Amino acid sequence: MKNRSLFPFFVMALALLSVQCLAQQITTPAPSPAAVVTQTVGISTVTVKYSRPAVKGREVWGALVPYGWTAQPFGNLKEAPWRAGANANTTIEFSHNARVEGKEVPAGVYGLFFVINKDNTGEVILSKDNRSWGSFWYEASRDQLRAPIKIRDVAFTELLTFDFISLDKNSTELVLNWEKKQFPIAIQFAVDDIVMANATEELKGTVGFTWQGPSSAANYALLNKVNMEQGMIWADRAIAQNKNFTTLNIKAGLLQETGKVAEAEKLKKEAIALATENELNIYGYQLLGQTQFDKAIEVLKIATERFPKSANAWDSLGEAYALKGDTKNAIINFKKSLTMNPPENVRANSEKYLKQFGAL
Repeated sequence: MKNRSLFPFFVMALALLSVQCLAQQITTPAPSPAAVVTQTVGISTVTVKYSRPAVKGREVWGALVPYGWTAQPFGNLKEAPWRAGANANTTIEFSHNARVEGKEVPAGVYGLFFVINKDNTGEVILSKDNRSWGSFWYEASRDQLRAPIKIRDVAFTELLTFDFISLDKNSTELVLNWEKKQFPIAIQFAVDDIVMANATEELKGTVGFTWQGPSSAANYALLNKVNMEQGMIWADRAIAQNKNFTTLNIKAGLLQETGKVAEAEKLKKEAIALATENELNIYGYQLLGQTQFDKAIEVLKIATERFPKSANAWDSLGEAYALKGDTKNAIINFKKSLTMNPPENVRANSEKYLKQFGAL
C-alpha cells in the first residue's frame, strides 16, 4: 500500500522531467539561417537582418510566395504582404534619416515587406512594427512607407540573399535576390548635411580641443563646396589654435571659393612661408593634379630653395616640368636629384624620366 501511494508522485516527477528536457534542447542549425548585411553610405549605415530560405526545387512565386496580398491563417487574420525572408520579421535599420524610393524615412528600425504581382510590379513596405513573427500580425495602419517597385528577372539564386549594389557618394540600391527575381530598393542620404551636422556635434567633444578637428571639418566644407560660411568659422577656430600651413591653406581655399581671391592669395603666401618640405611637396602635387603646372612649379621651386639638399625636392620639380612638357628643365632637375645620392624610390623616378627623354 505504501508503494502504491507513491506512484502518482513518480508520474508527476517524470512529467516535470520531460518538460524540462524539452525546454533544454541543444542548439541546432536553423532550416533558414539568419544573416546580416550592412552598407555604409557616407557616414550613415543601412543594416538588414533576415533569414535565408532556400528554393529546394519548389515553385516560389505565386505558390510558396503568393502573388499580391494574402489573408493570414494565424495572428490577426488580415491580408498581409510577404515577410521578405523567413521566420521573424526581416528588418531594415537606418542610422540617419533617409530617402527610400524617393520618400522621407526617419532614422530607425523597420519591418521590411514586399508584394509581388504576376506582371513583375510590386511594392516595398516599411512597417513601424519590427518585432513581429512573419506577416501574421501585419497592420497597414503601422506602415511608415509604401512605394511601388519594378521587380527584375535575374539569374537563379538558391538562397534568398540581400545585397547592396550601385553605391555612390549619396546613395545605394538594396536588392533582394531569390529564385529568378530581384526586388530593388533605392536608398539615399543627404550625406553632406549629415556630415556637417555630425561635425558640429563632434566638435563639442574632445575632437574640438585640437586644431585638427575644426581643420578637418573646414576642409570637408571646402572639398565638397558645402556650407562655406560654417567652414570659414571652423577654419578660423583651427588657425586660432595653430597657425600653420594646413590651417591657413584651407581658409585660403574657402576664401577663393567664395570669390575673395585677393584675400586668398595673401593667405596662401603666408601659408607657404610656414610650410615644411613635405607640405610643399604635397601641395605641389595637388596643383599638378589640377593641371595648374605653373603654380605647381612655383611651389616646388620654393621647396628646392628652402631645402636645397633634398634629392626629392629636385626630383619633384623635375616631374612638374616634365608634366608641363618642358623637357629641358625637367632633365636639369632630374640630374640634380641624382647627384645627391637619392633614396631608391626617388632615384628610380628620376632615372625613369631621363630614360624617356633619352638623357640617360
